[in-house]
Amino acid sequence: MAKLYSKKKLAATKMLPKKETIQLILNYSKALSVVKIGNMNFKTIAN
Repeated sequence: MAKLYSKKKLAATKMLPKKETIQLILNYSKALSVVKIGNMNFKTIAN
């Protein structure tokens, strides 16, 4: 068995994203548009 050298739990604190990060992802997903023509996909971002 492998020997564990750390005594502290590394993931003890909850890692939560900032509100700004979530807002950025939501705004990006709302602006993203994917159009499929034949076998190609075109991705555009409407600002």
